[in-house]
Amino acid sequence: MTAPFFGYHLPNYTFPGTSADGIFDHVADLAVAAENAGFDMVTVMDHFYQIRGVGPETEPMMESYTTLAALSQRTKKVRLSTLVTGVTYRNPALLAKMVTTLDVLSKGRAILGIGAAWNEDEHAGYGFDFPPIGRRMDRLDEAVQIARLMFTEERPSFAGKYFRIDRALNVPRPLQAGGPKILIGGAGEKRTLRIVAKYADISNWFPGIEETKRKIGILERYCEEEGRDPSTILKTVMQPCILAVDDAQIRDLKQRIPPERLELSGDPVTPEQAAEKLQPYLDAGIGGFTFGNPNLFSAELLAAAGELKRTLS
Repeated sequence: MTAPFFGYHLPNYTFPGTSADGIFDHVADLAVAAENAGFDMVTVMDHFYQIRGVGPETEPMMESYTTLAALSQRTKKVRLSTLVTGVTYRNPALLAKMVTTLDVLSKGRAILGIGAAWNEDEHAGYGFDFPPIGRRMDRLDEAVQIARLMFTEERPSFAGKYFRIDRALNVPRPLQAGGPKILIGGAGEKRTLRIVAKYADISNWFPGIEETKRKIGILERYCEEEGRDPSTILKTVMQPCILAVDDAQIRDLKQRIPPERLELSGDPVTPEQAAEKLQPYLDAGIGGFTFGNPNLFSAELLAAAGELKRTLS
């Protein structure tokens, strides 16, 4: 059996005792530790303010693509992506150019992660338009089409309702054959999953086993309508558990982690217990999991997660 795909997500840049000039080095050390532990992908948020559920909006937040470019020079094997870029933040042709540049810098390890965007506060703060969700979904559909064209064709043109390109150049070309994979975040059943069926190579959802099973069924139906094999889409979920190395660390984490976070994921578990929680997702058709640095905050915990991955293979 193939080992599941493991992603390591970095939404948090607040490290006690670390000043601003040390933030990136700390992030890079975590990314390298994840790579050494056997993770397949390292991702960062595409946000300008810290988001609710992680911390106060005034906490440090690094711009995503400059951070990924820097990480491309510290890592060697892991794929690099946002989880995920807000479609409202950048012209999609510019975004395709940025991801292509990341692919060149990383020697073929870039993934385009993209979604419809949701954080209205940072749109207001930065002066970005924040149209209703239906129009953001329309933009997402067009943006992914433009990215795919620019990854795969020499001088593509496209004219949509919101975006257009006219014989757009994208040189140097992506290093990956067919261009970087496209990851679409979100599991909205009317629009997002349909867009996933049409264009995505990877999807990412929030956990919940019964919810996951239902969404897989909906995605499979959309794939059938599109004439696509659903097995060609790598389906991933955010971690449904918090990992600890032993019982002593479980007790420590239960004291440190906010109660609302524990309510979502349950009490911390050892790798052996985590395997029992993750296996039903694999049985349902999920191909991988994304773990976050608020919970995997040390090389020791990342190594434990790597061992968990090998246990599940």
